[in-house]
Amino acid sequence: MKSIKILFVCMGNICRSPTAEGVARAVFAAAGVGGQIWFDLAGTHAFHVGEAPDPRTQQAAQLRGIDLSNLKARKVVDSDFAEFDYILAMDQANL
Repeated sequence: MKSIKILFVCMGNICRSPTAEGVARAVFAAAGVGGQIWFDLAGTHAFHVGEAPDPRTQQAAQLRGIDLSNLKARKVVDSDFAEFDYILAMDQANL
C-alpha cells in the first residue's frame, strides 16, 4: 500500500488540529495501518508557532489515552499543498 499523507488544519494549531491528528493516529494504529499513513498539523495563522498543544487539549486527549505532548504548532506553507494527499480543515472559516 502506498503511504498516505494527511494534514489537519485549524486557525492556531493548538486545539482542534492536534486533537484530530492524535485521534486519527490512534484510530489508524489500532486498525494496524499506522505506519502507512503519515499525519501532520498546521494553522492558518502563526499565533502559536513552536508551541505545544493547549494544556486543556492535552489533558482531554490524555484522559482518552492519546498523547499530544510531542506535537508543535506550525503555520501552513505553500509546499503543503503539493506534499499532502489530503488537507482537512477543521471548520469552514479555515478552509
